[in-house]
This record gives sequence, structure tokens and C-alpha cells, in this order.
Amino acid sequence: MTTLEDTLYTSGTVAEDFTFNDLVADVFDDMLNRSIPHYRMVIDGMAQLLAGHLASGATICDLGCSTGTTLLELARRLADLHLHYVGIDNAPAMLVKARRKSAMFSKSDVLRFIEADITSCPLPRSEAIVCNYTLQFLRPLTRQFFVQRVYEALPAGGLFFLGEKTISHAGRLNRDFIDIYHAFKKQQGYSELEIAAKREALENVLIPFSLEENIALLREAGFAEVEPFFRWFNFTAIVALKH
Repeated sequence: MTTLEDTLYTSGTVAEDFTFNDLVADVFDDMLNRSIPHYRMVIDGMAQLLAGHLASGATICDLGCSTGTTLLELARRLADLHLHYVGIDNAPAMLVKARRKSAMFSKSDVLRFIEADITSCPLPRSEAIVCNYTLQFLRPLTRQFFVQRVYEALPAGGLFFLGEKTISHAGRLNRDFIDIYHAFKKQQGYSELEIAAKREALENVLIPFSLEENIALLREAGFAEVEPFFRWFNFTAIVALKH
């Protein structure tokens, strides 16, 4: 499957707030690779942790699965465990691409995609739940309830993976981290104009918490063990274990 290049903001014009529409779905895989530092390294870490906790035939659920990249990558890395994968997203255009990719890589027998609102739909029984770079798009006041639902959906011993763009409450260092992230995006081929336009489009849509605030959400929900397993300046991946 050909991945289209992300040129949505080359003009510097922002017609509307960022949304997961057909235009975004067409270029999302390229956008993901060029906008999320060390994305596949995070998936590698998840796979290693999952391999040590899941029994053969277990189920992994990805909330906000977009085009299914995370589940496809996990299915490739954990093929020997014969796991089942469920992706849930409310963007039809994303799921069309997810199903197409799943079929192309001959994974349709183990991957299932559901169109639904992750904040309110029934969560399938899963031994592990993934929420990568999705919580940051939910309204801040709804996040504790959402994390609580995830906790209650997991069995004892279940794992929750949370990947997020984060902020630092250390003002100067936070600015340093943002500058380094912008330099990363320039290295990926984005222009200053594109970076500024994308930031404007996301301003009222993506509201990051700090690492400490995200950990507090997880602990308040009841997770007994919570640890960051990857951090790159203003991006953090956390694993939480339910006892």
C-alpha cells in the first residue's frame, strides 16, 4: 500500500481545527512516522512487556486505533503468541484504511476493527489495552472517567499502555523540549510554515498533560504499578499494571 506524503499544511493556511477526516486518513501513516519520535521503538517496548505477561490466545485492544499501525506492528512482533487484536475508533476513514492494511498483510483473521466512541462504548474483554497518543484529544475533565473505565475493563494482571505528548511544568525546560521537537520535525522534512500551521490547527484540540498528571490519573483509577518505559523530551510512554 502506497503511503501518501503529508502535505496538508504546506500552504500555512488553517481552514479549521484538526480533525480525523478523509484528508488526514489519506496521509496519516506518513504524518505519524514524521511527527511521533521513535514511534516504532515504543511499540518494540510494548511488545517486550506484553510477551512477558500474556498467555497464548489473549486479546489486545487499541482505543483510538486510527489506521491500525500499532496493532499490525504488535501482531508481527508477537506472532508466536497467536493473540487476538481489536481496534476501536470513531473515524470511519481511518478504519477503512485499517481494514485494507490488515487484509494486505494477511492479518484479517486476528484483527478486528470497530467503529465506536471509545469514551462510551462497551470495551471488549482484553488482557491488555493500548491508548497511544489518543487521551490527549479527549476533554481534560473526561479523562479520569475514561481511565477508570479502562481499569475496570481489565482483568487482574492486565496491562494498560498510555503514550502521550506531554508538557513540563518547568517553564524554561518545557520551551527547550518544544524547540527540540520542532527541530525533529524539520529533520523529517516539515517546513517552519507547516509546523506553525499544524500547531495552530491542534491548539484547541490536543491538550497535553504532564507526566505527573497522567500518572496521577492512572493511580487514582486503581492501577497499583505505574511506570514510564520510554521518554523523549515531550513524549512519554507509560505502562500500568492492574493487580
